[in-house]
Amino acid sequence: MEGKENIKIIISGGGTGGHIFPAIAIANAIKRQKPDAQILFIGAEGKMEMEKVPEAGYPIEGLWISGFQRSLSLKNLSFPFKLIASLRKAKKIMKQFKPDAVIGVGGYASGPSLRAAGKRKIPTLLQEQNSFPGVTNRILAKKARTICVAYHGLDKFFPKDKIVYTGNPIRRDVVEIAGKNEEAYDFFGLEAHRKTLLIVGGSQGALAINKAIKKNLDMLSENGMQIIWQTGKHFLQEAMDAIHKKELKNIKPLAFIQRMDLAYAAADLVISRAGAIAISELCATGKPSIFVPLPSAAEDHQTKNAKALVDQNAAVLVSNSEAGEKLGKVVAELMENNLQRQQLSANIARNGILDADDRIAQEVFKLTEQKRAKRK
Repeated sequence: MEGKENIKIIISGGGTGGHIFPAIAIANAIKRQKPDAQILFIGAEGKMEMEKVPEAGYPIEGLWISGFQRSLSLKNLSFPFKLIASLRKAKKIMKQFKPDAVIGVGGYASGPSLRAAGKRKIPTLLQEQNSFPGVTNRILAKKARTICVAYHGLDKFFPKDKIVYTGNPIRRDVVEIAGKNEEAYDFFGLEAHRKTLLIVGGSQGALAINKAIKKNLDMLSENGMQIIWQTGKHFLQEAMDAIHKKELKNIKPLAFIQRMDLAYAAADLVISRAGAIAISELCATGKPSIFVPLPSAAEDHQTKNAKALVDQNAAVLVSNSEAGEKLGKVVAELMENNLQRQQLSANIARNGILDADDRIAQEVFKLTEQKRAKRK
């Protein structure tokens, strides 16, 4: 029977790289284990998944859907119409594609897709990336068969018997850093004898982090460290002007870091936002980290993600509002304290999971097998 199997899977969600890249990692894991599997993505029209998913080699259907604004907004007037249109299209896709299972990875398109799947008795799997689930996933969890999580303690939000601890899917090429130190120093033009600070505020940069670093350039430079600074494209010129004005040679500003594996390999300490995938990559690489959570993230989940590690003495937390005053001092103290960095590294590494994508694929296959067994 195994040779005849040709399962069909829908993966739905997106909106940000934090949802899209894990979704693609799951798709790749499914294809690695079952090359004949047919995979279709469902995303939100106009969002980045409509570009990134085809680039990864998968077909995608777009729904006319966007988020409901929590503040009073004229955009909310169109929300009911978008929702109805999206539910209709999702229902049509389910009827035509006939998937054996549907995976929701978070993002606007997940809701209509998983609702439509539930109506047709198609088994659904949720992939919850954060330590504090959003409203949509808490609603969808009631009908989901399996909920794959990256943090312990989510039985406060989800039925315990549905939860499987898998970790978050991450890009393996990004976290494979062993033996790359020399290549990393050459790539970024760094000196091997200096300690290296890596700053990553996300692909667009992070204004509070950028301003705090700019404010503390003198102190950080005098400390003798060198810095790889992902500024985002909007802050790059301001960062370059500040570095040039102070005639600093040991700071490397970049709009975007293409080789994150080499950036991680070079880093002795990392400053980062606390998005689920950034945290998962730092756990996998075992890098001592200072998290500056984005306060506007839904339900402040980034702060909750960071605190889950702080409670294990596996990371340091500096709030967004205090970054200007505290971040420079915290960096300087940690760079001086080798023992504390080693402790943070050992503790964060205990949370690292490299094969989350394969673990999730296995849970998907369990669902498809159950569905096919019922047909017989």
